[in-house]
Amino acid sequence: MSGTVTAVSSNGVYSFTKPNRDSVRLLAELGVEGDVHAGVTVKHRSRVAQDPTQPNLRQVHLIHEELFAEVADAGFPVAAGELGENITTRGIDLLGLPVGALLRIGDEAVLEVTGLRNPCLQIDAFRNGLLKQVVGRDEAGNVVRRAGIMSIVREGGTVRPGDTIEAELPDGPHRPLERV
Repeated sequence: MSGTVTAVSSNGVYSFTKPNRDSVRLLAELGVEGDVHAGVTVKHRSRVAQDPTQPNLRQVHLIHEELFAEVADAGFPVAAGELGENITTRGIDLLGLPVGALLRIGDEAVLEVTGLRNPCLQIDAFRNGLLKQVVGRDEAGNVVRRAGIMSIVREGGTVRPGDTIEAELPDGPHRPLERV
């Protein structure tokens, strides 16, 4: 399974959106250099409030660009970085990856997939009604989260738009993604 990086984004301050960059540098076991969410322990405000010593399983946030087309069709235009992701992708089924999948990006970087982003009310503050577009329920009533995946940095490196992404699945049995 492979795809392409279409945008990279980071922000050194807490803000829902993240400006696009020419490149980002991933730091092993930390996250995106200079990004507010980088670190060994949790950096997302709600998680820090619960327990600031938790390991940071949300170092790098990835979203598939195909989601933007879907929500635009429903009247919610969104551009890369606007949902707070660090890496925007095309052509790879991020939501279909299992826990522990490795994403080899460009020449050096390797991310390990930890789970699904748990979208919050900030999405509706950004665009009223958008949360219902990225979180829903399936036929059985199970919650379906579509706002991207979270990962940790196993091997650092510079990531740029146009870089290839190659997914390497872990040995089975595969565990489906859950919110982290």
